[in-house]
Amino acid sequence: MYWTLELASYLEDAPWPATKSELIDYAIRSGAPIEVVENLQEIEDEEEVFESIEEIWPDYPTKEDFLFNEDEY
Repeated sequence: MYWTLELASYLEDAPWPATKSELIDYAIRSGAPIEVVENLQEIEDEEEVFESIEEIWPDYPTKEDFLFNEDEY
């Protein structure tokens, strides 16, 4: 399983919290690339409820990871 920022971005608007099957269904319905569905299928725990993309891909960057000052804009 590999994630990139582009692949993970397809799950940003997913209906969190969600189970593996709900996320796969969302990815298919939203037209996400097949790689997103394949990554989700590789998750082992079928019944676990995920609260956010960070639980699937812990390295997912958040706003705090970017070094820019919003007050300047």
